[in-house]
Amino acid sequence: MTKDEIEKILQDIRDTDSDKSILEKGLIRDIVANSNMVALTLLTSNYENKQTVPYKKEIENELTKAGVHNFHIRIKLINEQEQQLRTDQAQFSQTSGKKSALLNNTSLLGQPALKFIAIASGKGGVGKSTITLNLAAALNKAGKRVGIIDADIYGFSIPNMLGIKQKPKSLNNSITPVESNGMHIMSTDFFVKDNNPVIWRGPRLGKMLSTFVNNVEWPVLDYMIIDMPPGTGDIALSLQSIVPEYSEIIVTTPASTASEVAARAGAMAIQTKHHLIGVIENMSFFEDNSGQKHYLFGRNGGIQLAKKLQTQFLGQLEIISPEQMKEITPSHFSPIFPSESRNGDMISSLADHIIRL
Repeated sequence: MTKDEIEKILQDIRDTDSDKSILEKGLIRDIVANSNMVALTLLTSNYENKQTVPYKKEIENELTKAGVHNFHIRIKLINEQEQQLRTDQAQFSQTSGKKSALLNNTSLLGQPALKFIAIASGKGGVGKSTITLNLAAALNKAGKRVGIIDADIYGFSIPNMLGIKQKPKSLNNSITPVESNGMHIMSTDFFVKDNNPVIWRGPRLGKMLSTFVNNVEWPVLDYMIIDMPPGTGDIALSLQSIVPEYSEIIVTTPASTASEVAARAGAMAIQTKHHLIGVIENMSFFEDNSGQKHYLFGRNGGIQLAKKLQTQFLGQLEIISPEQMKEITPSHFSPIFPSESRNGDMISSLADHIIRL
């Protein structure tokens, strides 16, 4: 008996509420099968004793019917939130395990003309997501086919910024990204219920990123913009192994503390021999109605960081309040800078620069 054969047996055990198999719900793991015995782990969030664990009796019956008499079912208790997250991740894993579904998949790594650009920083709250979204929109406006991976798995925000309500569609056992404003988007936000926090460790984070890159039905793209989590942790390390070649933009504020921490993210790109496009300084100043500029977070942190990393300083973005944005685009607030604004002009110039690279 092989692992694949065991999975085929378990696929027939369905959850009556959702009509998903226990594999699709992510309740089975650590399957070990050989000629002598079968062992597996059953995850559950609800049981009084090990004899009343949901699905345990069904598993025993199905294995026995298939001629497996020497088996061991381990029981592991998890909370309801972790069970929901495992269900979401298992839906991804099911697509990656079905080779027939991937034959028609336009793999990102199989697109030779596609360029990956990671938007990184040393710490959170410096505006990576805003820059990710605006750069993607500017490239799209320039006629390029653009995708966004919201890889900030703990602090996902792209769908919310765009007001996206729909979820990715399932087609032929695969997942298609959500399209918004002409851009194709994948985010953990689509698979987390009720804005619950994501409590995952490194291996699961890397697997989710790998799934976004390898097991989603992406269209043919020119650019994939990746909104990275802050710092140099698990996702940054995983990206290096998942995507062999990508460029990077470092985002900082003028504050010396932010630029000093951002230097580590830039140094990581240099040490791993990834192309560093340059540094963007966000929240550089606020200009009041009289035209007076106020440097709320200090000055020149981005310029100093670019010098330290020996890379190009790409420009400054000013602070614009929601009220000011509504004056420019009165119908609604949008996180995408108007093209006639200074920020819009700076991002448009950056997009042109990237296209020329």
